[in-house]
Amino acid sequence: MAAITGESAPPAAPAAASEPGPPGRAGQAERAAPDAGAVYALGTNPGESARLQRQSEELRPESVALLDSIGLKRGQSAIDVGCGPSGILGLMSAAVSPGGHVVGLDADPAHVALAREYARRHGLANVEVAAADARHTGLPSGTFDLVHARTLLATVPGPAGVLAEMVRLAKPGGWVASQEPDMEYSLCYPPLPAWDRLGELFRASFGRSGADPCIGHRLTELYRQAGLEEIEAVVHAATYPAGHSRRTILPDLVRSLGPMIVELGLAGQSELAELDRAVREHLADPDTLVLPHLLFVVRGRKPAG
Repeated sequence: MAAITGESAPPAAPAAASEPGPPGRAGQAERAAPDAGAVYALGTNPGESARLQRQSEELRPESVALLDSIGLKRGQSAIDVGCGPSGILGLMSAAVSPGGHVVGLDADPAHVALAREYARRHGLANVEVAAADARHTGLPSGTFDLVHARTLLATVPGPAGVLAEMVRLAKPGGWVASQEPDMEYSLCYPPLPAWDRLGELFRASFGRSGADPCIGHRLTELYRQAGLEEIEAVVHAATYPAGHSRRTILPDLVRSLGPMIVELGLAGQSELAELDRAVREHLADPDTLVLPHLLFVVRGRKPAG
């Protein structure tokens, strides 16, 4: 969360999405808490931003299926919480056009700038992008027909607090939806010790602040505890062929976490470089089977009352 390609967008002037201080509902959220970025488990760096941009295209089919199942309509409103550089803003924009409104929200100023540029470049005039903390956005309650987050709850401590804010933002009868990984279930075959070691380093560094890379199977429970109804879950178990960018998600994530891994004394630069080389070489072999993680896609409806 490369920019999304091939998404339909309404023919409109692009300027609205790229204003420095977006008006309307998103403008009220133009304040990120000073510590908001610090709790993001993967840190802030250009490499992580590039990975999130690739993710928008990699997970596009799952996002399309989710929006189709919810039935987002013309004229409705939606928000992508923790949208990163692009998120599913293009898909949401197309679903609610004409007459609808979409907000992208992120705590990282660099991602806010990238998302505004993405919206401007794709002519998404009904998209506003704001900087705010997902835990307390400052937006009015009961505003959106759909409140969505992808790979956000897994990366922050206290995901129930973020989910509570998402529920608050949803209209009565509106939908809350999440797409989150579960790395408890992963596979690399034939086995490789370097893969196992990378997994150990990832879990030790990723969870340093309380983030949970195995949150996927907990989502339905969290949704029930948040008071949502009509909860449904779909689980994707995708393997990827050699050359697919999603195939190397584990070494890519460890690269993002590299500075923290070294700082924590879990591994040195030379070991990380050798592990990275060995795992990427193994994954380049088309005979290697890799299931990086499961992806849990869960939706629930806010009670109409």
